[in-house]
Amino acid sequence: MSTSIKHGDFSLLAENYSKYRPGYSEDILELVLTKVGKPISELDFVDVGAGTGIWTRMVAEAGCRTTAVEPNNEMRKYGESTDPHLKINWVKGAAESTTLPDSSCDLVSMASSFHWPDFDSAVHEFHRILRPQGYFVALWNPRLIEVNPMLVTIENKLKELVPHMKRKSSGRSEFCDNLTDRLLQSGCFQNVIYMEGRHVERMSPERYIGIWNSVNDIRSQAGEEKFQEFMDFVERTIAGLDAIEATYLTRAWLAQVKK
Repeated sequence: MSTSIKHGDFSLLAENYSKYRPGYSEDILELVLTKVGKPISELDFVDVGAGTGIWTRMVAEAGCRTTAVEPNNEMRKYGESTDPHLKINWVKGAAESTTLPDSSCDLVSMASSFHWPDFDSAVHEFHRILRPQGYFVALWNPRLIEVNPMLVTIENKLKELVPHMKRKSSGRSEFCDNLTDRLLQSGCFQNVIYMEGRHVERMSPERYIGIWNSVNDIRSQAGEEKFQEFMDFVERTIAGLDAIEATYLTRAWLAQVKK
């Protein structure tokens, strides 16, 4: 793909995102749904910035009535084309303007996407659409590269090629450092709980390459030439392997709406 990638625009990455991106910890999903404290079949769930629906489908499969809000046409197209039996209601909208009615849901989430919108506008929009006693959860699933030396080698190569890169979208980025305080100080939420859970994904080389080809912030900052040089290094590094094992850390901030 020779077209340059714009920061925050996943239009050209949607297919790889849909096919290859990993899921989230099932333990975290169970904890979140338990904390909401409502029968799952009666729970109205909204996933904002849903992308191609990776987290959306996990929650829908648990039995919630599910709406996915996504501004990007390509991402939404791939989301709508998967698992039609789940009856997910896909809506064009954004975190700052979901287009949903007031007090219309019990649980709102942003999975690997809360770092993109305007923070203040988004939390006030979530406050508007949540019912009293409802919850918002922001979660990410970064890799724990330190448990696999080969992944450390690959990450070090990236730092060598793009030394001044800032990782905006990682769940271990600066955005998450004071997220609990920011949610509380917004005046929209109370009782913020932080949770984390790990899971391991064993993936084919094709999928591992596909995951790298679905990233936005790295590619947009590196530029196509440097990114291709990095991808060539990745392919050489994993050549001959049957599978790559990666540990993912789901980090979640669950906050109750303050009405």
